[in-house]
Formats: sequence, C-alpha cells, structure tokens
Amino acid sequence: MNKYFKIFFLVFSIFLIVSSGILAQNNQTNFSGNINLIINDIEKGSIDSIEKEGILLMREEEKLARDVYLALYDKWNLKTFYNIAQSEKTHMEAVKLLLKRYGIEDPVGKDIVGTFKNEKLQKLYDELVAMGNESLEQALSASATVEELDIYDLKELLSKTDNDDIKIVYQNLLKGSRNHLRSFNRQIEKNGFSYTSKYLSQKEYDNIAMSSQESGGSINNPDYIYK
Repeated sequence: MNKYFKIFFLVFSIFLIVSSGILAQNNQTNFSGNINLIINDIEKGSIDSIEKEGILLMREEEKLARDVYLALYDKWNLKTFYNIAQSEKTHMEAVKLLLKRYGIEDPVGKDIVGTFKNEKLQKLYDELVAMGNESLEQALSASATVEELDIYDLKELLSKTDNDDIKIVYQNLLKGSRNHLRSFNRQIEKNGFSYTSKYLSQKEYDNIAMSSQESGGSINNPDYIYK
C-alpha cells in the first residue's frame, strides 16, 4: 500500500509542477494579451521625447524588479520572490507592446539577467541585490523599495502623457505593483520585520499596503483613479 501511495504522490507532484508552469505561462499571455486587445482599439498618436524615455525606463525598471526577485529567490528560497518575478515578466511584455507600437528599439536586447543599459538601474540592481543578500529582512525591504519606485515612477509618467494607449499600460502596471507591494508587506509583517517607505509618503505606502489585493480584469480606462 505504501508503494502505491508513493507512486501516486510522485505522479500528483509532477502534475502540480507542470500545471503551475502552464498556469504561469497562461497568466503571462493573458496579461499582455488583454492589454494588447485594449490598446489595439485605440488610435495610435505621436509621442514626444519625454514619453519615449518613459517607455524605455519602464521596460528596464520592470526588468529590474524581475531580476532582483530572481536573485533573492536564489538566495532565500522564498516562493514570494519567485512568484512575483514571474509576474514581472508579464509587466515587461506589456511595456514591450509599446516599444513595438512606436518603433522604439528595445533596451533589454538579449535579456541577460542582472545587466542593464540604463546605468542608474544597473547601479540600483547591484545595490539592491547586495542589500538583499545580507538577510531576509533586507531582502524584503529591497523588494518593497522596488515596488515603491515602480509606483512612484509610473505615477510621474502618467502625468506626462496624453496618449491613452500608454496610459492603459501604465495603469495596469500600477495595479500590479500595488498588489506586489501588498504581498511583500505581508511577508514583512509575517516575519516580524518593519519597513519605512523610501519613495512614497508613509501614508500612501500604508494606504496601499494595508488595503486588499486588487482583483478583476485589466484596467481599460486610461484615466482610472485608484482610491
């Protein structure tokens, strides 16, 4: 009986692993695919240099998040890092839609983990990974900092564009980043750690971190206001 149970358990475990991989891939396709459907119905306008630089920044900033979390998962084996790293892949793909739409060269290139064209992001990656390798507390703090930075920059970039397709992508990235921040904050509290906001006001950080996860489909309102 024990022999058959072990075989069943092994087969079931393999099934779960395969299913998780398929689900993650489907989620990745669904996120960028849904956004693509929304922006395809929007007439493409022209972009100025500020909007172009914003798109380039967010392409690599989403990569920064993915790469930092992958490094910290390798160090601490905390599933939250891995799961959110997979989500960041979908964010990268969403920004890539804008690169293709406006004929902008992709700064990610061959997509080498831990390598960035943007020198400031390269420096930040090195600092955050070094910080996160010191302890689990520092790793979670580094991760919360990344999500704070994402939220801060996306809000700034939203205020500097009047193109609805760009706004749609940024709105959905913001929603994802708020959810990621909540996930990291739960881990911080679960482990008895504390965190002080770096980019957002403490009030704004707490308002997001202490609120419920945002569910539902993709945001299709370019002027959506999070409350």
